[in-house]
Parts: sequence; structure tokens; C-alpha cells
Amino acid sequence: MRCELLSVGTEILLGDIVNTNAQFLAKELASMGIDIYYQSVVGDNKERMLQAFKEGLSRSDMIITTGGLGPTKDDMTKELACEYFGYKCELHEESLESIKEYFRRMGREFVESNEKQAYFPKEAIILKNNAGTAPGAIIKKDDKTIIVLPGPPSEMKRMFNESVRPYLEKLTGNTIVSEVVRIHGVGESKVEELVQDLIDNGKNPTVAPYAKEGEVTLRVTAKAKTKEEGEKLIDPVLTEIKNRLGDSIYNIGEEGLNLTVAKLLVDKKLTIGTSESCTGGLLGAGLIDYPGISSSFLEGAITYSNEAKIKTLGVKKETLEKFGAVSEETAREMAEGIRKRCGADIGVSTTGIAGPDGGTDDKPVGLVYIGLSIADKTIVTRNVFNGDRNSVRRRACLKAFDMIRLEINK
Repeated sequence: MRCELLSVGTEILLGDIVNTNAQFLAKELASMGIDIYYQSVVGDNKERMLQAFKEGLSRSDMIITTGGLGPTKDDMTKELACEYFGYKCELHEESLESIKEYFRRMGREFVESNEKQAYFPKEAIILKNNAGTAPGAIIKKDDKTIIVLPGPPSEMKRMFNESVRPYLEKLTGNTIVSEVVRIHGVGESKVEELVQDLIDNGKNPTVAPYAKEGEVTLRVTAKAKTKEEGEKLIDPVLTEIKNRLGDSIYNIGEEGLNLTVAKLLVDKKLTIGTSESCTGGLLGAGLIDYPGISSSFLEGAITYSNEAKIKTLGVKKETLEKFGAVSEETAREMAEGIRKRCGADIGVSTTGIAGPDGGTDDKPVGLVYIGLSIADKTIVTRNVFNGDRNSVRRRACLKAFDMIRLEINK
């Protein structure tokens, strides 16, 4: 099956918003074994949208659209999909009642213009929106299909997972089982070198590498009649990858490094305190993304100035004067200081030069010292990260989380 993605909205075309919908759908469809050869973005224009349908369905079996299902006149994706197939829309009472119920639930008065969202052709499969007002639809004629989904990512993702995925799985006749191997501390080229034969020779399951900021993932995908059969095909490949990559694998699943470490802290009943300078709270925020972390995360301190490091963490004035705020010695005292301050099992610190200015030959932009006080020792690593200011901060957090993970697992 060949599918094409069409994102609708002038705001996407002009770069005002990032098209995360296409990224999500592309990954999900690929994991189901559905081919995607084209992605397009079109503005809110009737002629260009109809042309996009014509071109897309001339080379693909299906188009999935996102956006253009709202109550205003320039929201016309569904109407134009129906026009393309020659279908007429009529009021779908069940959808109208669902929209009105949404307004009641939100404590808002129903707006008459929203009735537009409840019109569909009788030939359509209507997809309920459990996170917003605009229903979606699967509109089919002969061997061509247009699936229209809402633009807001939270609504689109839920509708896809609840309604579109089961529909597509029935069409493919197979179950697609995937596992994501998440790796930190080994570069993309090295990972590929270690598993190149699995990538080249894999037919079912397949192994595909993906590089992300600060980490690498391997997606292992199998096609089978049942989920259990797919898992049996995947298991020996996962075992082989684990044997080759060892401790650099931090998780097999969807959770990122921050959530993996947070879960580890909670499961091990370990407490932690964070002291951050250059990362400015990102480390603590990464932990707070995990529900239930309050049992482990005791305190976070953003000590950007030297005065704050002295007052809050007990960093010695002499240390700052002799070695500077960005130094192994300061990172050490920051980690030990936050651990002592909140009585945690673990104290972690970050101090560095995120840029774009402030670097020297000895201390270049991207230099970050990360301190970890745990058990009866304190470890400090010197790191130089590439990228812009925010990239340096994010990469420093990933490194800090990985240090915590490795020490806990020893």
C-alpha cells in the first residue's frame, strides 16, 4: 500500500508553525509497513488543494490530510475531498451532538458556525474526535482513499491511534511489531558499524538506524500474522544488538533518557537533587516529566551567578576565584553541595559555557562540566558539545542523565 501525506494550512507553508504531524504520521505508517514516497504542504486555497488531491492520488493509493477541518470558511479540506470524489455532504446528527456535548463539557456556549464540522457524505466512515470538536473521516471511491484528520497534534494523534490505525491494520492483513533501541554515548557512524550486517541483511525483521540530537535509535520491525509471532522474530535480533552495544543501550521502548532515569530513581527508591548553571533548569524539568518523581526528586537549584553558588550550594569563594565557575572543582562542589543541602542519595551539577559568546582557548563555547555525587564518591566529567546554545544545554542534560543511569546500574 502506498500512502501520501498532505498537510493543509498556510501557517505551515510559511513556516509559522512546525509540521510535527507529518513527522508523527510518517513514523507510524512506516512502522506499519505502509510505503510513503511523497509529503506535501498546501495552503488554504481551493484550486491548489484540488490539484494536490489529483497529483497525490495519481501516484498513491491513499492520502492522509491534517488540518482544515475547523469551523471557518478557509477550513475546506473535508469539503474539497468530497468534491474531488463527487460526493455531497449532509448533516450527520450524531457528530453534531458530539460537538455540542464537547461545548457543554467545556462550559462554553455552542457556536453555530461549528455545525459545519458535522457535515459528511453518506459514503464516509466518520471518525469521532475525543479531544476536540472536528470529526475526521475516511472517504473512499473505487480504489482511492482520502483520510482527513484534524490539525491540532493532540487531536490528530488520538484520532489516528483510536480509529485510523485499526482501519489500516485490517487493510494490510499483517501485524507490524516494532521495538526501538535507544542508545547514548556512541555516535551514529559507530553504531552503524557495529550492526551494519543486521541492517544490510535484515528482511524480516528489519533494522533501521535514526540519529537524534545526542543519541541514536535503532528501530527493529517485524511483519507477522500475530503480535506474538512478530515478537518471536524480533527477540533474537534484540539480543544480538544488546550483545554488541552493551551499556550504551539505555532503554528498549519509547521513553527517552530523562524518563528512563526518572523511572530508575523511583523504582530504586533513590532521591536526587540538581544544581544547574548553564542548563538553567532543563535537568530538573526532564525529571519532572515523569509522573511520580516527587518521591525521588527532592530539590532543584538554578545557581547561575557565583553568589548563588556560594549562598545556595556552599561553593567556596576561593574555588571560584582560583578555578572559575566553569571548572571541575566548581562542578564537584556544586554536586556535593546540593546533595548535602537536601539530604539526597544523589547530587548532580552542570556548569559550562553554552554560547554563543564567552569562550576562550582554554574554555571554549560548548564546554560543560558535569558533577555527580553518589554513594561515597563524586565524579566530574569534562565535555565539549557542538551546536547552538540550546543544543549545548540539551546535550549536557542527556550526558548528565546517562551518568546517573550508569552509576545506579553498577
